[in-house]
Amino acid sequence: MCDTCGCNEKEGVKRIYRIQERITKSNEEIAEKNRAYFLKNGITAVNIISAPGSGKTTLLEKTIEALGDRIKIAVFEGDIETTLDAERIKNKGAFAIQLTTGGACHLDAQLVHKAIHEIEKMEEPPKLLFIENVGNLVCPASFDLGETLRAVMVSVAEGDDKPLKYPKAFKTSQVFIISKTDLLPHFDFSIEKAKEYALSLNPELKVFALSAKTGEGFDEWIAFLEELTSS
Repeated sequence: MCDTCGCNEKEGVKRIYRIQERITKSNEEIAEKNRAYFLKNGITAVNIISAPGSGKTTLLEKTIEALGDRIKIAVFEGDIETTLDAERIKNKGAFAIQLTTGGACHLDAQLVHKAIHEIEKMEEPPKLLFIENVGNLVCPASFDLGETLRAVMVSVAEGDDKPLKYPKAFKTSQVFIISKTDLLPHFDFSIEKAKEYALSLNPELKVFALSAKTGEGFDEWIAFLEELTSS
């Protein structure tokens, strides 16, 4: 018994665990349906997770500018509120759907599944789908959306120790993007340390260091996406 309120603490923990287990199982089932849809329709889905302000939307804008005339691109924009980011993407000429969570700190497979029905309204499915997750390096790492691959993004303004502080985000990703490299002269950030920390957690990570502002490192990112969508 709990000394504070008299509740059965162990039983309470069990109930919480069962609820979490049901939520996770349900999400995984829907994620598999999403994955099957992407595979069937030849869609490469990239789930991008990061802390707020790392530059996800700017990265997507520049990517659309570079690839939009050769590869059909769609974007699912995840946010707690507002449609600002989706409007930015639409202004670049890409198909965009805003997914507002209403307070939740991450997207889940069900939200993505609903957005898939909007894709079906397109004349032809996109070759490349970006899922810009809610700004957070904790919760999104625990929810499979059915994506083809997951990219974790850290800007040089955030610190090179982010991989050590948020290991699950890096262990569950296939790509690591270091953004805003044009700011390196103004911050105590080591690209080599960030890579070392990340690769110590996940040696299979593909690492990109780039600046959407100056274009530094962007050719490698674009080449990677072209190769990814060519198969």
